[in-house]
Amino acid sequence: MRAIALIAAILFALASPATADDDVATAQGVIRAQEQAFGRDDAAGAYSYAAPAIRQIFPQADIFMSMVQSQYAPVYRHRSFEFGEVQSEGDRIAQRVHIVDANGEAWEALYTLERQPDGSLKITGCSLLKAGQSV
Repeated sequence: MRAIALIAAILFALASPATADDDVATAQGVIRAQEQAFGRDDAAGAYSYAAPAIRQIFPQADIFMSMVQSQYAPVYRHRSFEFGEVQSEGDRIAQRVHIVDANGEAWEALYTLERQPDGSLKITGCSLLKAGQSV
């Protein structure tokens, strides 16, 4: 009986990191899909990855896209967009992204995502700073 409990505990411990890794991969997929939608000027597509709280602030896809174009230009148009450090806790993920904008300037973005009641991950926010600056 102890052997079964020990095997179950080992399997659970091994399964947990895989689940966290899966969540990180899913979160990165959501961020990448939104980034690609921005590149295609697909407002509806980009907006579909926004969490409900973001949708309350920006109730239409074109309003959301206009905000991104004016306030998040490095996210909207860039030369490179690479994932960095990630933190995952429960249903929340914080993902850093290293961005080089269209003018060659380096930026750091911190995306936050949260699991929704339907099981999907949605973007709850994005903080953007020039590389080397602090909050």
